Amino acid sequence: MKFIHTGDWQLGMKASHVGAAASKVREARLLTAKRIGEIAGQHAADFILIAGDTFDDNGVDRALIQRAVDILSGYSVPVYIIPGNHDPLVPGSVWEHPAWRSARTVYVLKEKIPVDVSGGTLFPCPAYEKQSGGDPTAWIPAGNDGIRIGLAHGTVEGIRQDEPDYPIPRDAAQRAGLDYLAIGHWHSLALYTGFDAVTRMAYSGTHEPTKFGERDSGNILLVEIPSHGSSPVITPIHTGLLTWVQMNENIETWGDSDRLFQRVEGISNPNETLLLLSLSGLLFAQDREKIARIQEVISSRFLYAAMDISKLIPAPDDDDWVNTVPHGPIHDVALRLKELSDPAYAGSRPEGATVDVAARALLDLYGIIMETKR
Repeated sequence: MKFIHTGDWQLGMKASHVGAAASKVREARLLTAKRIGEIAGQHAADFILIAGDTFDDNGVDRALIQRAVDILSGYSVPVYIIPGNHDPLVPGSVWEHPAWRSARTVYVLKEKIPVDVSGGTLFPCPAYEKQSGGDPTAWIPAGNDGIRIGLAHGTVEGIRQDEPDYPIPRDAAQRAGLDYLAIGHWHSLALYTGFDAVTRMAYSGTHEPTKFGERDSGNILLVEIPSHGSSPVITPIHTGLLTWVQMNENIETWGDSDRLFQRVEGISNPNETLLLLSLSGLLFAQDREKIARIQEVISSRFLYAAMDISKLIPAPDDDDWVNTVPHGPIHDVALRLKELSDPAYAGSRPEGATVDVAARALLDLYGIIMETKR
């Protein structure tokens, strides 16, 4: 038996956190979904499993449902889908759309009953509500009858969370005698090894990243199981079209901004990359224009880019922050702001004049003065 394990497509996600790039982020999810069918054909997979959250919610545009069904119907192999906690099987859900009825090789599994698949048996665990404290795999009967595959959506016990959310025991696959348990819900690829040192349970992660900070997302899993009881051969396949890059850079010495600029310029395929750049540390007056140049470059070249400089403070030993300011009242203000922006300053502070506030004020004042000199 050979199949593709995927999940958490989140089709229709708003992606409002990336502004004007949101539409391309949404479109990429559909393009990658189509590519999964091509990969299944290339690897001669018997079928495809989608472990929940195919859609971001049950309120997505109905035209999107039709487009998704069209993509799935174009696959050369059968597709088995369970509703997840984002698109649970409730009245008015996406699963009631008439397009599903005409999709002959796409099976939405709405009941907890065994399903015969090529080479074995599939045990689906559909979600009927957004949250549940019950183990979705608890219904699966033990057995020893051919290759047994589970398909569930939930949180493996031990993952930190505020409330139980479809908790799945770490030994769920072994307990139910499953050769493999395909799970969805978390967007990062994760493999779980049982007490027998064999990996029989995994998150494929989302096929296309959804946000900054996700680890090992943008993948699907190709799973091969020779026979019941044998060890599954699990091969991750990267599918993500867009790259989400989060850079946290600390500036310590004059000239660090030049090296930062080189690293940013070295990022490949910027038109398909979303970049979140956070800077901290010390900012030298001569580097201010370089930082502004970096902002200009990333804004023009990348699909999406945001730069956070709120944790940068003027370098306390850089007198240029004050020396370049004309003498007079403004010079005195700059001198006082530089003093207050130094974390080591032990004198009295006016109310609200924190290091961050003083640093921002000095940077803004310096910027205004530099503009007037042009």
